[in-house]
Amino acid sequence: MHVYTHRPQISAAVANIKKKGLKIGFVPTMGALHRGHASLFDFAQKNCDVVVVSIFVNPTQFNNPQDLETYPRDLQADLAFLEGINPEILVFAPGTTTIYGANVKSLDFDFAGLDSVMEGAFRPGHFEGVATVLKYLFEIVQPDLAFFGEKDYQQLQIIKRLVELEKLPVEIIGCPISRHEDGLAESSRNQRLSKQHREAAPFIYKTLMQAKALFNDKSTSEVEAFVENEFKDHALFNLEYFEIANASSLAHASEKKENEHYRAFIAAFADDVRLIDNIALN
Repeated sequence: MHVYTHRPQISAAVANIKKKGLKIGFVPTMGALHRGHASLFDFAQKNCDVVVVSIFVNPTQFNNPQDLETYPRDLQADLAFLEGINPEILVFAPGTTTIYGANVKSLDFDFAGLDSVMEGAFRPGHFEGVATVLKYLFEIVQPDLAFFGEKDYQQLQIIKRLVELEKLPVEIIGCPISRHEDGLAESSRNQRLSKQHREAAPFIYKTLMQAKALFNDKSTSEVEAFVENEFKDHALFNLEYFEIANASSLAHASEKKENEHYRAFIAAFADDVRLIDNIALN
């Protein structure tokens, strides 16, 4: 396993790979690796010659300091996880100074409204932080393709916009949501769920599936009302938002239009653990 912690090290390794004409696939992560990440690594390995995985808990994307403090960190466990998947994966595990220097702050971007709804509305500054660290990582790793899960679908759309804005020479690949057998979307935050909340958590995906089934015959407002009522009656989960939006613009869908694609997005709290999910509706 090749592990690099400083910019000159990974830059030299990347330059050597580029000289050989090999295709680099990149999977940025914040560690706490799980099967959802493994599915991204699998996509990368199938489409690229060399895979680089970054492990970096990015401080600028946390609008809640407590969330940053409690985010799980175990580099040795993550490296063991990667070793079991493919010992030839290259790992970039930088410190904050390596990425940001002395100026740990987000850059400004114009995301044309993609960042002002849903996650952006409830987590101010989050997407600027995500975009900033990815801009820096893309410039360091210089990948040909980068792989992201659709669980963070809004983030995926913003990353595609970032690449356009900054004219970065990388193709962004969205990968299907990886789920547990009971439907719960894979997430590092699942580690923090109590036994009771973990057993009940498939309720979120079940509700999304019911919303999908209703979408064909009901209005968007009726589907939204159904979901809100389902959560009102649930003792363990507090709904932060449920929204039906255009799959491309992420604009709220007040009505359905022909030949347009829609997704349902949800965020809910299980005690103090915030879970998100989404599903294509048509």
